Amino acid sequence: MSRRQLDRPAGDPAGDPAGGPRGGTGGDGRDDHDRDDGCTVLHVDMDAFFASVELVDRPELHGRPVIVGGGDRGVVLSATYEARRFGVHSAMPLGRARRLCPQAVVIPPDHPRYADVSGGVMEIFRSVTPLVEPLGLDEAFLDVGGAVRGLGRPAVIAQLIRDRVADEQRITCSVGVASTKFVAKLASGRAKPDGMIVVPRDRTVTFLHRLPVGALWGVGERTEEVLQRLGLRTVGDVAHTPADTLRRALGEPGAQLHDLSWGHDPRPVVPEQVEKSVGAEETFPRDVDDPRVVLREVLRLSERVAARLRSTGVVGRTVVLKVRFADFTTITRSRTLRQPTDVGRDLYDAARRSYAGLGLDRARLRLVGVRVEGLSDADRSHRQLALDERPHGWREAERAVDRAGARFGAGAVRPATLVTGPDRAAGSASSAGSAGSAGSAASVAGRREAGRPRPNRGERRE
Repeated sequence: MSRRQLDRPAGDPAGDPAGGPRGGTGGDGRDDHDRDDGCTVLHVDMDAFFASVELVDRPELHGRPVIVGGGDRGVVLSATYEARRFGVHSAMPLGRARRLCPQAVVIPPDHPRYADVSGGVMEIFRSVTPLVEPLGLDEAFLDVGGAVRGLGRPAVIAQLIRDRVADEQRITCSVGVASTKFVAKLASGRAKPDGMIVVPRDRTVTFLHRLPVGALWGVGERTEEVLQRLGLRTVGDVAHTPADTLRRALGEPGAQLHDLSWGHDPRPVVPEQVEKSVGAEETFPRDVDDPRVVLREVLRLSERVAARLRSTGVVGRTVVLKVRFADFTTITRSRTLRQPTDVGRDLYDAARRSYAGLGLDRARLRLVGVRVEGLSDADRSHRQLALDERPHGWREAERAVDRAGARFGAGAVRPATLVTGPDRAAGSASSAGSAGSAGSAASVAGRREAGRPRPNRGERRE
């Protein structure tokens, strides 16, 4: 527990809904940390991860509202708890966040730095147990059943992890300790920030039944509306409703919610789960209606996704184009290739064809994205050459670009279509329509293109 939580009076309503303060007693005078038998599942979640990493390098900002994001049209990627008191949260448009908290310090994201810290955090997890299931850069499930003999009780292991993260990475994390993944994740969320909650196996139902129905996995706004129309406002209400009634109202998910409401979650911790897709998307600084600008961005995203595929040793067959219009309407179109690939030229060609098929003319776009699905291990995928194709071609060329990027920095070598301004040699100008031959020319770029769109990220609780 944090010092703040240790100082919280017993029975504080901000504490554990099961009756005691967060991480404190279980209601009968016994410490929940001593009742962790069978609670071998941990959910560890960094607190305001991006913002916390930035504060490591900017200690003078501690105690001030800080927002990580970029561009007036971008979104909030992370915010300190000081900023959240003003209503700022992840995925909120940055312009609105500035209005809610005009005194906030806004910092552009540094994704390589976050990835580096994430790697250090995951190494701590794996030094405790090989059963680590990452859910992103900043959170993971751990099964510590095999570590109990050497390291102590689950609560002791959880505290060890918290201490090591604080000492080695200088950020804080919150931990839920329970007998199932579902309850562990709920517990870590209620422990935030910088806390730990142990939910004893025999008090799981008590912990769950006082929570609102929105706490159940799979309950979004629409499902919550259906449940509330049935008079079901707490998890306990759902638990005491016949499963058949829930199934009639919600379909098969209704029966799953009934199981979760009683704490039934048989899913094991699955280490290093293979990604189902790899993608990237960008929000334009201003709405765009020029197909040339859109296709340049599609090319940039295709190159970025292909590089990530190669770095993780996977290939994919299905290329998905995502388009969001100025009114926030979003559509996707997909194309399945004859064989899996990790080549940016192939991804761009498929995405470009999908874009052309939309027939958008001069429609104003806010965001565009490229995603690859149907992933498989690159080493196990045998690629058949076309009759007129050389055995060494675009894939080898793009791998050479990867090596150059590793040595001189990302974007050091890129398609000539993506080079603008002084970096572009005289006479090399080409329209985005010729970007279909994106891989045919590459140029060393001395600096980033001005006005490049900002990353867009989804919302999640930190």
